[in-house]
Amino acid sequence: MSAAVDLTGGAVAPGYRARHTLPLRVEAVRQLRRRRTLLMGGVLAALPFILIVAFAIGGTPGSRGGGSDRITLMDTATASAANFAATCLFVSAGFLLVVPVALFCGDTVASEASWSSLRYLLAAPVPRARLLWSKLVVALGFSLAAMVLLPLVALAAGAVAYGWGPLELPTGGALAASQTVPRLALVVAFVFVSQLVTAGLAFWLSTKTDAPLGAVGGAVGLTIVGNVLDAVTALGSWREFLPAHWQFAWADALQPELEWGGMAKGAAVSVTYALILFALAFRGFSRKDIVS
Repeated sequence: MSAAVDLTGGAVAPGYRARHTLPLRVEAVRQLRRRRTLLMGGVLAALPFILIVAFAIGGTPGSRGGGSDRITLMDTATASAANFAATCLFVSAGFLLVVPVALFCGDTVASEASWSSLRYLLAAPVPRARLLWSKLVVALGFSLAAMVLLPLVALAAGAVAYGWGPLELPTGGALAASQTVPRLALVVAFVFVSQLVTAGLAFWLSTKTDAPLGAVGGAVGLTIVGNVLDAVTALGSWREFLPAHWQFAWADALQPELEWGGMAKGAAVSVTYALILFALAFRGFSRKDIVS
């Protein structure tokens, strides 16, 4: 008869390896089969087609009225597939792409608690750090997949609707077709890094509550608050410490000469906040009484 596992630090069952519990593959399959994952993927995949229909009905986007935007990629949206993909990222980076990040990271631990399955996972026994690590890696992986899915579908749909060609810049000039995919990949990478703050907020809140919607909504709400604060010009240089201040720094990647300054500062701010929030999540969960 094999020895029982002693969760207090005693003898463990033969063959037990903490690092082999809750494999990433198992967690990924569980999350992939959930309806909210499929629904989120469907929404992101549908967005490019919705924009194509909107442009077909409303005419050339460059003909829109006055006003000044931080960047005006919308004016050249139908110039090529690359322009269309960049426009899809532009219209979604500020809010739409925040939702899947908050959803995947905020619905991790809290959903297990709401189903009353969290204590059974820990009794399996899955170490708490291993549980959080597996769920965080899978959540970040799905978040990145969501951000890659949107431009990929946009490139394919844009190539059919508008043809393949150079990326025309709103400020004049163009990027050769051979440069557009690497530049768009850099844009996606920066958007992902900039959203790590939302991921950290959602994941930390997920370890503090049994209500998944509370964690997701809280992360989205705090992200919106950051955007509002960034719009308060009276804060002056203090806004540079807000992740929202750098969320469109990826526009520097779509210039004839690649500029790294804004993206480097934005990435540093986002990663710093994210690491603090992830550390708080692991520290708090390691001491938390699991009753659900």
